[in-house]
Amino acid sequence: MNRYERLNALLELLAERGKIEVDDIAEELDVSGATIRRDLDHLAEQQLLTRTRGGAVAHSVAYDLPLRYKTVRRAGEKQRIGRAAAGQVARGAVVGMNGGTTTTEVARALITSADVGGAEGDGVITVVTNALNIANELAVRPQVKLVVTGGVARPQSYELMSPLAGRILSGLSLDVTFLGVDAIDPDVGASAHHEGEADINRMLAERARKVVVVTDSSKIGTRAFASICAISQVHVLVTDTDAREEDVRRFRERGVEVVQV
Repeated sequence: MNRYERLNALLELLAERGKIEVDDIAEELDVSGATIRRDLDHLAEQQLLTRTRGGAVAHSVAYDLPLRYKTVRRAGEKQRIGRAAAGQVARGAVVGMNGGTTTTEVARALITSADVGGAEGDGVITVVTNALNIANELAVRPQVKLVVTGGVARPQSYELMSPLAGRILSGLSLDVTFLGVDAIDPDVGASAHHEGEADINRMLAERARKVVVVTDSSKIGTRAFASICAISQVHVLVTDTDAREEDVRRFRERGVEVVQV
């Protein structure tokens, strides 16, 4: 287990239990107590937990993990999903993307694809995003005309939110929007934990001719706090092969094309 995997595990255990002890966690993760103490000190410096004499307690059991600690979750699946989703984009397309680890993989696959990465000239495709980390990766690519929405940055996801983003999006037309979601269910549609993120995601979906949800199978069949869009607005779902057959069948019955990789 590398450091990022360990930090991710510590935060998840803390969210689940509310408090953790160094000796117990060191044994559970099969590392030294000194290593766990350094990790907890690092997370405390970022105000993600509160250190105690023998361990740590959570600020809130329901907090959202920052994006940089989510990147190690199901990394292989997300990379495959990203490559499969990027194949849906043709040269000249206007592409919308929200934030998240899976959409980040879509962006990376897109700029290395044959149609885009191997193309000559500026502005082969246009990408509209509210994600600062995606914008950072695409800004140096001459093949991409980059449009970044305005708004206030949310540290957990690097996404820009607020009515400023809506003013930009209201004047744009998108060919395809890639949505990373916190949950998607065949009955209730796509949803997010944070209402501000859901609002921007909803606008990205409404401005697009085609909506592609990209998510690993752990999000399928679940529901989150704030609705993004109904399942009738989702055209394609790209996920991994661990998705349950029953869930896949129900999505297809509702007219959603399901791509499993």
